[in-house]
Amino acid sequence: MQLFIGGACAGKRDAVAARFPTANGWRLNTDRPFSDSQQALVANTPLVITGVLEWLCAALEREDNDALRQQWQNDIAALDQRADELNAPLIIIASEVGRGIVPMQSGQRRLRDLNGWFTQDATAQAEQVWYVRHGLVMPLK
Repeated sequence: MQLFIGGACAGKRDAVAARFPTANGWRLNTDRPFSDSQQALVANTPLVITGVLEWLCAALEREDNDALRQQWQNDIAALDQRADELNAPLIIIASEVGRGIVPMQSGQRRLRDLNGWFTQDATAQAEQVWYVRHGLVMPLK
């Protein structure tokens, strides 16, 4: 699994498209659990997952951070394992929201926390992590 992380309009999608021109895309949304992305896996075809921040917005309704975090850790591990079995490179594009002004609203602060935990967990499981800023792609792991 590879993780591309960076701020809004930093060039993440362009960087991924340049590296994986034949990739299929899967956009997370509020109606689907992360685990549903397994249905988009195709043998020998990269899968790019986007929409993490929007998907996490829907998770704000859930109160238990630990259970939520355990769920996505399990889902990422299962997805990554299935992708390996199918020789389908897995790529996650995530937004960096930890820089800048901390919002006053508690829900927005919690969203930043969830996003930070998600990217930490994805980084721990990823083979490669790339930070994209101003269109420059820098390897972190």
